[in-house]
Amino acid sequence: MQRICRSLALRGYDVLLVGRVLPDSLPLQHQPYRQHRLKCFYNKGKLFYLEYMLRLYFYLLRKRFDAYCAIDLDTALPVYFISRQKQKPFIYDAHEYFPEVVEVADRKLVKAVWTAVEGFIVRRTTHAYTVTATIAAVFQEKYQTKFEVIRNMPPLLPYKTPVKEPRTILYQGAVNAGRGLEPLLEAMAGMDAKLVICGDGDIFGQLLNMAQALGISHKVEFKGKVLPQDLLEITRKATIGIMLLENKGLSYYYSLANKFFDYIHACVPQLVVGFPEYKQLNDQYHVALVSSLEVKELQEKINLLLADKALYQELEQNCRLAREELNWQQEEQKLWCFYDNLWKK
Repeated sequence: MQRICRSLALRGYDVLLVGRVLPDSLPLQHQPYRQHRLKCFYNKGKLFYLEYMLRLYFYLLRKRFDAYCAIDLDTALPVYFISRQKQKPFIYDAHEYFPEVVEVADRKLVKAVWTAVEGFIVRRTTHAYTVTATIAAVFQEKYQTKFEVIRNMPPLLPYKTPVKEPRTILYQGAVNAGRGLEPLLEAMAGMDAKLVICGDGDIFGQLLNMAQALGISHKVEFKGKVLPQDLLEITRKATIGIMLLENKGLSYYYSLANKFFDYIHACVPQLVVGFPEYKQLNDQYHVALVSSLEVKELQEKINLLLADKALYQELEQNCRLAREELNWQQEEQKLWCFYDNLWKK
């Protein structure tokens, strides 16, 4: 969202980004757009969603905008009703396939509710975009609604020759179920390498305990939440990036995570899951080794990248070439075109 808002602000739009504040939220950083955080009594569960939707609705009710953009289904209803009430364009930005996220996919009643919300919103949406072609195809097939595809990629920065930390494996992102972190920790038990985990989430404490039980706490560093500018430097120093997911719902299966591109831009070869979007891009650019979540295969692929200098340098060079095409400067053009044409339709 920071990337999208920054690009729109630089295009000349007056942007307000609205979110929520959590007890452990980092301070807001200065940006070329306005920011506001809503404070909720509840931070999870059904009461949170109800409270947040109501707070968001009444907050927006007091404001005047020329267009309203909802990010995913948990903000869609209040933003949609406000846009209709004020007779302004409504935009739906689907960052994921929400009824198929891990926290929802296996809960029949919850999934049914979010699927109903999705159907209500998407059928009434004429301005929409999402992050992958596969998710766009799902919406087209289910609801006959066209979604533009604007992928979330880092901006292309001047290349800097990194000072690598030897034999360092990096995972960045949410520390939640289904991210392949448990088998990765098991794999570390048999390897001469260091694992750095940047991020926080539901299983953070569980992974700390697991690392201790496996006797690998000395070679696993849990950094927790890291500011974007600090994360960039950490990524550049890594030897190998990790982009693994379990097939737990179609949201994961159709995903195209930010970290996949972050590793490419840092020229860090990675282990990647063989899901459609990742496989298609890796077939084209060859920046990663594809791996399952089997512990033995993880160990073999990581050790191969650590030992085979020719292979590593090939993937590293391919990253340098791929980043020239897979960058925000390219995707930003599509974002600007989308918003510039908003009132022409």
